[in-house]
Amino acid sequence: QIGVDVYSDPSTPVQVARHGLDEAKRLGRDVVIIDTAGRLAVDEALMEEVRAIADATNPHYTFLVIDAVTGQDAVLTARSFHERLALTGIIVTKLDYDARGGAVLSARGVVGRPVVFASQGEKVADFDLFYPERMASRILGMGDVLSLIEQAERSMDADVVAESTGRMMSGTFTFDDFLAQLNQVKKMGSLGGIMKLLPGMTKEMRQAANNLDGGEITRVEAMIRSMTPRERRDPNLIDGSRRARIARGSGTTVPAVNQLIKQFSEMKKMMRQMSSGAGPQLPGPLAKMAPMMARAKGAESLPAGFEALEAGMRSAHGSPRVNSSKGKKKKGGRVTPPKQR
Repeated sequence: QIGVDVYSDPSTPVQVARHGLDEAKRLGRDVVIIDTAGRLAVDEALMEEVRAIADATNPHYTFLVIDAVTGQDAVLTARSFHERLALTGIIVTKLDYDARGGAVLSARGVVGRPVVFASQGEKVADFDLFYPERMASRILGMGDVLSLIEQAERSMDADVVAESTGRMMSGTFTFDDFLAQLNQVKKMGSLGGIMKLLPGMTKEMRQAANNLDGGEITRVEAMIRSMTPRERRDPNLIDGSRRARIARGSGTTVPAVNQLIKQFSEMKKMMRQMSSGAGPQLPGPLAKMAPMMARAKGAESLPAGFEALEAGMRSAHGSPRVNSSKGKKKKGGRVTPPKQR
């Protein structure tokens, strides 16, 4: 996904780590990530293996990777790793699941090291700095609008969104525009993950969004693509026989096509009302978000000397740097830049 070199050989983990550093130096790479074997619980043999890798490579930074659904076992794991390795920080993954990361915060308190990065998926764009205030907002059920905005900025084509949004607010929105926006939203990840970032979303609403991810979006796309260009521009042309044809072409039913057209018409009507100032107002929690966004603070302090890597993380959301290495990490994943010659 990100075009970095990966080194592996059939020798022992310690030898792989040593040889990997040698290879990185030969290629002129400035960052090396040593990803150690993942484990679901503390295993003495694997802990000794990690200790041996650390002794052999002398890493600058050592991160413990914990998934957000681990539970209180995360506290025991963090304590055991920290006693042997002197952790630099914690990386939390799987925040896209229905988890608020409470155990990870407990682990942070036990080892006294910051949660530095957080992941909400399996792609590079899902990996970002950890913002404690945003996590607190999620725990309180207030969503995380700032993360949602940043996720949209990274994933969406601003020109496409601006063009279709302009037509939406002017009342000239078509099924072609709707299809374009649907494709943009899909780039941001699962609807369930997006819903978790919105204020006021109940567990039932998030579950409904997860159900949509199971194929509803694909069915909607199929129905729109089964329409003719004229029908997409003017849904009023879609009479009974046309609806039957669209249902056959998309592998759906006439009631499903009827529902899509009805919801599309209602959405256009609501957008026209909002653009004229006569539409529904934002609910209380949303109206209060502006001051919160204005005073939102940055991420928890990075480890000393790590600020330079922050720029690399930011660039990874666009095009990855040729001379850096980044990848997925499991528990015990470690960042080890080669020593300066």
